[in-house]
Amino acid sequence: MQFKNVYLGRRSIRKYKDKDIPLATLGEIIDLAGFAPSSGNLQNWKCIVVTDQAKRQQIADACVEQNWMIEAPVFLVICNDHNDVKNHYGKLGRMYSIQNCANFAFGITLVAYDLGLASCWVGAFDNEAVQRILDIPEDIDPEIIITLGYSDETKKPSLREEPSYISYFNNWEKKFTEFPSHLENLKKDIKKKIKRK
Repeated sequence: MQFKNVYLGRRSIRKYKDKDIPLATLGEIIDLAGFAPSSGNLQNWKCIVVTDQAKRQQIADACVEQNWMIEAPVFLVICNDHNDVKNHYGKLGRMYSIQNCANFAFGITLVAYDLGLASCWVGAFDNEAVQRILDIPEDIDPEIIITLGYSDETKKPSLREEPSYISYFNNWEKKFTEFPSHLENLKKDIKKKIKRK
């Protein structure tokens, strides 16, 4: 699949088919996502693959009772082993370590979509509860939970803000108003599809 199609096609999916994901596919997703950039190339992310149904239910409960999550056959819990980053970068290390985990997690969602899987990024959860459920050491922080599975829903095309609305040129005061984009025709098609629905 072309990268542009992967990037535009990925959606946050909350309905999944009752179908297991091969372990080799999970390994490929984690392996490829590991090529994400990280500060100092320290790669401080860790990933817990959760397939056990009882643990997934406990985690869903810890995610402010988002019970739709349990439909996904796999949770990937992205953890932040931040000590090396903090030692290397001092007080900025904590922020850098979170950014690194976010890069890794977003990579997972893109690779998963390219391999025919759906995902959803979950950030609302009781940190201590997730640590307890998965026996995560106290000095390692769970940062992101990604549900993973085969989609059982079709999401509408998604609109985003125009580049000229969110972009500035050289400083905050000067809007980047002439912003050429090769996506103009695609955005027009998306607007037409949304109007039809």
